[in-house]
Amino acid sequence: MYDGKKIIIVFPAYNAESTLEKTIKDIPKEYVDEMILVDDNSTDNTYSLSKKLGIMTIKHKKNKGYGANQKTCYKEALKRGADVVIMIHPDYQYDPRILNKMFIPIVQGKADAVFASRFLNKKDPIKGGMPYYKYFGNRVLTFFENIFLNTSLSEFHTGYRSYSKKLLTSIPLDKNSDNFVFDTQIIIQTVIKKYKIKEVPVETRYFPEASSIKLKASLVYGLSIIKEISKYLLTKFRIKKFKEYDLF
Repeated sequence: MYDGKKIIIVFPAYNAESTLEKTIKDIPKEYVDEMILVDDNSTDNTYSLSKKLGIMTIKHKKNKGYGANQKTCYKEALKRGADVVIMIHPDYQYDPRILNKMFIPIVQGKADAVFASRFLNKKDPIKGGMPYYKYFGNRVLTFFENIFLNTSLSEFHTGYRSYSKKLLTSIPLDKNSDNFVFDTQIIIQTVIKKYKIKEVPVETRYFPEASSIKLKASLVYGLSIIKEISKYLLTKFRIKKFKEYDLF
């Protein structure tokens, strides 16, 4: 609890056994009310380890996808009374120690969403181990997303985010994708609803155990982002309506 607001952390997890304990250990817990992990039918011991660590744990009976995992995370957090929900990938790629920076701006009313950006950190993401194709793909996509959404974010593709209860309850999460493009959809919806986004720097950490999509999957992901931006623009200019963006 911080200033009377309930803070809940959620972990969308898949095969996170090797990094979960390190992630949990580094989380500053003095203001955290609850932690929820949703296991998307992992093939390792993520579920049992999460339970052992005392985390409220839910397991999908089948692998539903990254977006579907987040939907379960947010629904469960809201059901349990969260005022602020912090989503962090449990692969130890993002530094959990900056947690307070992720929720204090929301509690203070200075933001509705906070994103941890690897491109605001003094340490170059490539020096932190980010593959070149991911670095340039991230830069190019973010450049065009900023143009078409009229935003100025340094990174659209972070796995460390926090949202206010007000934001999460006012956007149609169920209409979003069950896959990786979910993250971009929720940003577009946040922009449409004119919510304020704040960014904070986070160090880049890539290592063998950290989850990361490969080159081919990254290309498919990039094309899916272009598709979502197109759907947003078509809806905005009343050319064709897409239910996830019909929020104007």
